[in-house]
Amino acid sequence: MPSIHDLAAIELVRRRLKFDRYRLRQVRNAFYKKYLPAAVALEEIAEPHRTALAAEVEFHALTLESRHDSRIDGATKLIFRTSAGLLIESVILRLTTGRTTLCVSTQVGCAAHCDFCATGKMGIARNLSAAEIVDQLVQANQLLAAESRSVRNLVFMGMGEPFHNEEQLEASIQLLIDPACFHLNPRRLLISTVGIPEAMTRMAQRHPQVRLALSLHSARQDVRRQIMPIAERYPLEVLRQALVEVFALQGHEVMIEYLLLADVNDQSDDAAALIDYVRDIPVHINLIPYNPIAEAPHLRGSDRPRREAFSAQLKAAGLAVTTRYSLGADIAAACGQLVRQEHRKNAGAARVVTLKSNPPANVS
Repeated sequence: MPSIHDLAAIELVRRRLKFDRYRLRQVRNAFYKKYLPAAVALEEIAEPHRTALAAEVEFHALTLESRHDSRIDGATKLIFRTSAGLLIESVILRLTTGRTTLCVSTQVGCAAHCDFCATGKMGIARNLSAAEIVDQLVQANQLLAAESRSVRNLVFMGMGEPFHNEEQLEASIQLLIDPACFHLNPRRLLISTVGIPEAMTRMAQRHPQVRLALSLHSARQDVRRQIMPIAERYPLEVLRQALVEVFALQGHEVMIEYLLLADVNDQSDDAAALIDYVRDIPVHINLIPYNPIAEAPHLRGSDRPRREAFSAQLKAAGLAVTTRYSLGADIAAACGQLVRQEHRKNAGAARVVTLKSNPPANVS
């Protein structure tokens, strides 16, 4: 059954059913841009074509398993189930500015194995399809419609390394910016990566307006390799060259994400190394308080005085710095935490899938 997102396949269905192209456009506008449920969007088509199209097209690649609303801030974590029974997460962030951001997953699990990340502790099961990626946005907007809200910014920062699923990432971006579909401004899209240099450069070439965020977390190679095994394959000097190339292609600053870990990467020498690393590269440093995970009891977040001292040292060097306020602390805000809890809860069920550690092949 073709997905509603497969424009070529749906056009063939329309021709076979012999209804007006304008009506199909109205269905898409209702579904993508007015956030209406599929059954309501299909009312743009008269019977018997409405029933025929509903029977031949898949509107949702995912099933909403559960919803978790924070009691302390504007975060909502959504747990989705794939057709194979695998669980993934998306997070809605309702910011105090009134804007709404959605953090989407690109994989079930992750092969990067970062020491501080709950998803990394899961290993990797499989990549998500473009339909599964964008369906997270479809269903989030349908939920938000009841609040007279919609997603303004979309961040590929959920479960998985986006560039380990580069082909489907690219396909999802095409759908997101296509006027016939979501028609999002590419400036509203941000891809967070642990650092895959070739893929970062390719993305900057294809989509100069799509923003990139590098999860750096240390500008000292020995420390970064300790907490992010991928640093062995892509050392800091290689990543720095990629940052230079990305800026040359895009012309706007790159975000550097830096998770502050007590006595690991939060000392004055660490800040000095970071200052030196980004010298002459226009960047914005985003300092992130650590969300503890049970799988890494040896890690602790930096306390507030240390975070403030680290930030002050960067600002004194002339860098643009913000400290992220972590939303959803009461709903397991760290990516992958709720999915792991659900798998444990259902450990005896037949549909629970054991996650593997085999990394997916990179797209050339």
